[in-house]
Amino acid sequence: MFSGSIPALVTPFRDGAFDEPTFRRMVDWQIENGSSALVPCGTTGENSTLSNAEHHRVIEVCIEQAAGRVPVIAGCGSNDTQNALLHMTFSKKCGAAAALVVAPYYNRPSQAGLLAHFSYLAEHSDLPIILYNVPARTVTDIKPETVVELANRFPQRIIGIKDASGDLSRVTDHRMGITGDFCQLSGDDELALPYSAAGGVGCISVTANVAPRLCADFQAACAAGNLAEARRLNDLLYPLHYAMFEDASPGPVKYALSRVHADFREELRLPLVPCNQGARDAVDAALANAGLI
Repeated sequence: MFSGSIPALVTPFRDGAFDEPTFRRMVDWQIENGSSALVPCGTTGENSTLSNAEHHRVIEVCIEQAAGRVPVIAGCGSNDTQNALLHMTFSKKCGAAAALVVAPYYNRPSQAGLLAHFSYLAEHSDLPIILYNVPARTVTDIKPETVVELANRFPQRIIGIKDASGDLSRVTDHRMGITGDFCQLSGDDELALPYSAAGGVGCISVTANVAPRLCADFQAACAAGNLAEARRLNDLLYPLHYAMFEDASPGPVKYALSRVHADFREELRLPLVPCNQGARDAVDAALANAGLI
């Protein structure tokens, strides 16, 4: 099972191509600063603009550079079930510990379609699956009853969820409905504190890209039940959580990384463009509040 601070890693680019040396340095920096697992090729990793070959290379490099120091949860989601299975098959072969699989976007499947999609993946791959529910991006919402049914039907395959629904009541819905172990991870940094209080065990985080040590210490305080320390760290991080979404993500976090690491380029792929000045000002203020610049 997974817990703690788990960055949804950005994918650095240089002159339009995957910047492998920078990515390797970022993996090392994350591990050295307490991140408990890594997620390549999630939303923050601009996976929707990567070719399958690039997607697989990013996962491969992440696993290779992590070298068993922390587990890698490979982003394997797609709106095409067969393509998601392709990503899972590759990730399993490379040594990923689990697959993060988002609800199919654009197609807008029903709950029956979601059950069929995730059931097919669970039946055709032995790589554990962490569901990823982010209805603001996918339109489709994986309802609690669907999560419960999947987890109870496939207890060895459907092992957890990254929940970015914004609905904190779902932590209890899942906990009370699922009979076995189930790993609940927040997908919203700003809700990580109440999510933990409700029964969550960590966060797949955007902010951890730029503040890995603070995020790791925050999650450790939550796990230890040290509410005063968790609140103190949350106050340091809170402006940064919101600054990460002052413009289209991951524009602000790539800008933040360029402020913290002089050699990091904030290059994005179209249709995303570098974040606007208002977002830059918010990021700078939040980094200062957190003591990062």
